[in-house]
Amino acid sequence: MVYRVMQWGTGNVGRNTLAGIRARPDLELVGCYVFSPDKRGRDAGVLAGLSPMGVAASGDAEALLALRPDCVVYTAMADTRVFETLDELGTILRAGVNVVSSGPVPLQFPDGSLDAPVREAAREGGTSIWVNGIDPGFANDWLPLALTGISERIDEVRCAEVLNYATYHQPTVLFDVMGFGGDLDDVPPLLRPGVLTMAWGGVVRQIAAGLEVTLDAIEEFHVRLPAPERFRISAGTIERGTAAALRFEVRGVRDGRAVIVLEHVTRLRDDLAPDWPRPAGAGCYRVTVRGEPDYTLDLRLLGSDGDHNTAGLKATAMRLVNAVPTVVEAPPGLLTALDLPLITGRGLLR
Repeated sequence: MVYRVMQWGTGNVGRNTLAGIRARPDLELVGCYVFSPDKRGRDAGVLAGLSPMGVAASGDAEALLALRPDCVVYTAMADTRVFETLDELGTILRAGVNVVSSGPVPLQFPDGSLDAPVREAAREGGTSIWVNGIDPGFANDWLPLALTGISERIDEVRCAEVLNYATYHQPTVLFDVMGFGGDLDDVPPLLRPGVLTMAWGGVVRQIAAGLEVTLDAIEEFHVRLPAPERFRISAGTIERGTAAALRFEVRGVRDGRAVIVLEHVTRLRDDLAPDWPRPAGAGCYRVTVRGEPDYTLDLRLLGSDGDHNTAGLKATAMRLVNAVPTVVEAPPGLLTALDLPLITGRGLLR
């Protein structure tokens, strides 16, 4: 069966989902929604840096949804426009179109704070939606849960992202959301109380649900370090003394100790914070299961261009694209990774 899909957004992730749609023989691109007027009318493949795909990008969402695609691959920026994103997702779902989406990330394993309108829209449209990616997503849902399947005893599950973000070309996320390049005395949106839990608490709660563990609390921790000198990254300039390294944890606590931990170790230069965890290879996602026995699994990232951040974007994109057939065939509703079978790269082996 061939599934008719529509791409929504052609930014960092969207360009890679378009490449992924083209790569799968069971997917057909029938529409592409873009926000920028200067992108409208241009071929979707060209916008993604690919050869033409025969589909012109459009800003007319109603006309595109009238094409009745089986699924929308939604990759528009959600971090800074959460409620606008929820409205757009609701419109798509009520139109009878299924969705795989990279955000908003709290919907990856929702806690009831944002999901009610999305659930209602899915009910009205008889449609399914799945929010996922690499992190939050595969690196801290099925990857750790699969590893626990060979444990005799589990004392702690820790999922870590250990990456250098210097080549991640997304100034809004790096500077405005994460606070890199800012004064260490200023608290960026990401580090305000409760925000880390809103974004990654679902990761912790989903692992707990997969292990049938009841947590007593979720706690947050973070520390930042300054740049020793002025230097450049892909997204801009980092001045001496401004934030250049960040480490945070979202900890699921049971009986007074952290038993499930989501950790990020983010540097803008490899020589910063030498005593913090180091990646395997150029960058990695690391799962550590302490117990009997102890396990450590490193998922090393590297794109064909030699950049680990390219690989991370492609991982997020392909987690969504490869799930399209499964989500289309799933029962209506807001789905989590625990609701779906194993998603593979079916049809991609050449």
